[in-house]
Amino acid sequence: MTRNSTILTFLRTPLAFVCNMALAYVVYWLCRVVFWAENHAAFPQFWSGNSLCDIFTGAWMFDTSAILYTNVLYALLMLIPLHLKERSWWQMMAKGLFLLVNSLAVIVNLSDAVYFQYTGRRTTTTVFQEFSNEGNLGGIVGVELLRHWYLVLVGIALIVLLWKVYRLPSEGLYLQAVRPIPSSHKTKVFTSKGQGLYYYLLHLVLFAAYIPLTVIGMRGGATTAVRPITISNANQYVARPAEAAVILNTPFALIRTIGKAKFITPDYYKDADEMDKIYTPIHQPQPDSTFVKKNVVVFIIESFGREYIGALNETLEDGHYAGYTPFVDELCRESATFRWSFCNGRKSIDGMPSILSAIPMFVEPFVLTPASMNTYGGLAQELDKHGYETAFFHGAENGSMGFQAFARKTGFQKYFGRDEFNADSRFRGDEDFDGMWAIWDEPFMQFYCAKMSELKEPFMTALFTATSHHPYAIPEAYRDTFPEEGIIIHKCIRYTDHALRRFFEEARKQPWFKNTLFVLTSDHTNLSDHAFYQNDIGGFCSPIIFYDPSGELFEAGMREAIAQHIDIMPSVLGLLNHNEPYLAFGCDLFHTPADSTWAVNYNNGIYQYVKHNRLLQFDSMHTHAVYELTDSLLQHNLIDQEPQLQALMERELKAIIQQYMSRMNEDRLTP
Repeated sequence: MTRNSTILTFLRTPLAFVCNMALAYVVYWLCRVVFWAENHAAFPQFWSGNSLCDIFTGAWMFDTSAILYTNVLYALLMLIPLHLKERSWWQMMAKGLFLLVNSLAVIVNLSDAVYFQYTGRRTTTTVFQEFSNEGNLGGIVGVELLRHWYLVLVGIALIVLLWKVYRLPSEGLYLQAVRPIPSSHKTKVFTSKGQGLYYYLLHLVLFAAYIPLTVIGMRGGATTAVRPITISNANQYVARPAEAAVILNTPFALIRTIGKAKFITPDYYKDADEMDKIYTPIHQPQPDSTFVKKNVVVFIIESFGREYIGALNETLEDGHYAGYTPFVDELCRESATFRWSFCNGRKSIDGMPSILSAIPMFVEPFVLTPASMNTYGGLAQELDKHGYETAFFHGAENGSMGFQAFARKTGFQKYFGRDEFNADSRFRGDEDFDGMWAIWDEPFMQFYCAKMSELKEPFMTALFTATSHHPYAIPEAYRDTFPEEGIIIHKCIRYTDHALRRFFEEARKQPWFKNTLFVLTSDHTNLSDHAFYQNDIGGFCSPIIFYDPSGELFEAGMREAIAQHIDIMPSVLGLLNHNEPYLAFGCDLFHTPADSTWAVNYNNGIYQYVKHNRLLQFDSMHTHAVYELTDSLLQHNLIDQEPQLQALMERELKAIIQQYMSRMNEDRLTP
C-alpha cells in the first residue's frame, strides 16, 4: 500500500463523517423550503425582497449551529482517535445515532411548518410548559397528520434520503483512490507499530482541530466580540421580522431557549426618574372621583381576529367586505371601537395576562417564565377591592392551558369549567363537548349567562371561548347553516358570532344587563386570506370593543386612536373611576388623547412600536424599519427619513422595555 493510499485509507472515516454532515445540511435546507412553501402566504416577498446571499448566509449559520449541537455525540463516535471506531458494529451504531438525531430534526422542522400558522414564530422550549396540562394532544396530532398527509410523505422521504445516502467508511467515498481494505490487511494497517502510530497521530490532530471549529460553529462566530447567536440574530438577514422564521430552524430555536434567562434588563436609562418621566406603568387614581359600580363582562373569543369583522374593515375590498360576523357588526355600531387595535401576543397564553392583567408578551410568554411567580394582580383583584364577586369561565377541561391557575393568581374568586358545566342539570353536559377542546360556544355561553344571573352584583367575569380553534369544527346541527367557505376558520367564526347573538338575546332579559360594561376581544389572530393581515403588524390585529347598554359611560362610535390588549384593564378601571394606584403597562383609552395612544408587541426578536401613525421595528439595539400605518403592505421603509420622530419613538420604546424587564427581574409588578 502506497503512502498516499494509506493516508486516504486512514481518512476513510473522517471523510465519511464530512459527507454525512453535508447530507444533514441538505436535509435542513429541504425542510426550510418545505416550511416556506407551507407558509408562503406569510412571506409574500421573501425571495424578492431579500438578498439571496443574506438568505444563504443566515441559513448556513443557524443550520451549522443546530447540526453541530445535535450531532455532537455522532461526531465523537466518528472522530475519536481510536481504531475501534473502524469496526463495523461501531459504524452501524454511529449510523443509527445519526439517523435518529437527524430524523427527529426533520420531524420538528416539518411539524413547525404547521404550528407556525398559529404562533407566527419558530417553536421554543416553552411549548412543553404550554401544553403540559393537555390530555388531548394525541387527538390533535392525529388530526394534523391526516390534514397534512403530504408533509408526512415529505418527512418519510427525507428520512429515507438520510438512510439511503448515508455513507459508511467501508462503502468508499466516491474517491477512486480509496479502496476497501482487504480483511487480511486490516489488523496490519491499524495495529502495526508504524502504521498504528501514524493513524493515531493523524486522528488526534483531526479531533483536536474539530473541537474549536465546533465551538465556533455553535456560537456563530470566532471572535470574542461575538456573543453566541440567538433567535433574534436571524433578523439581520431579512427585511421583515416574520421572515426570520424561514432563516431559522426549529432545533436551533429549541436548543437556544433551554434554561435561558427570559428577561435581561437593558441599561438605556441610568436615571430611573428620567425613565419614569418618559413612561411608567404605574397608574394613579383620578382625583375627586366617585366609583361607578357597574358589572364588568370580558369576552376573550378564541382566534376572533379583526380581519373577520366587516364593521372594522370599511376600507377592505373597497368597502364591499361583509365579513363573517353580522351580529358583532351590529354590536360595533352601538360600541366604542378603535381605528387601530392590536393584541400583544400570538398565543392564548399571551392574551390572558395582556387582557386581564395588562402585562404584554415580551420575548417569551409571561406565564411560562420565572417572573410568573412574582407578585402581581389584575382586573379581578382591583375590582375585588370594591366588593365585586369575580368568576372566570372556560369550557375546556378544568386546568387546561393553565388558565385556572392564572385566574386564581390574579384574584378571580370562582372558576367555571367543563366540570361545572357537566354538573349543571339545566344543560346537556358532555353531549355538547366538541370532542377535542371544550364545550361548544353556544351552550357554554348560555351557561355563562345563567351563572352570572346567580352572582351577586356588582360582579366581574371573563369568558374564554374555544370553538373557533383548530381543528375548526362546528356542531353537526350547524353544518348546513354555516357551510365551508373561504378559509377553514370562517364557518367557525360565523358559528361563534351566532353564539354571541344568542348570548345577548338571553342577557338582555336579565336584570343586570343594563348595569354592565361589556368588553369583547380575541386572544390572538389566526388564519388569514387578506394580504394586510399577513404582514408583520397585521398578524396582531385584534378587535377591541367596549359596549355599554346604558350609554352612560361613553359615546359609541369609531375612535381615531390606537388600542391594544394591555389597554383594556386601565380603560375599564378608568371608566369606573377606580380610586387606588395600580400597575398596568397600557393606557386608559377613554382618558388619554388619541395622539398619545400606542401599542407594542414582540415579533421574532423585534419589538414593534405603533404611535404617531408610524410603526417602528426595533431589535433592542437598533431600528430596522419605520413605516406609515397607512402603508398597509409595509412596502416603503422610512428609516432615517424622519430623524426626530424616529428618535422620539426609540426613546419611548426603550423606556417601555426597560420598565418591563427591570420590574420582571426585581419583582415590582405592583405599585
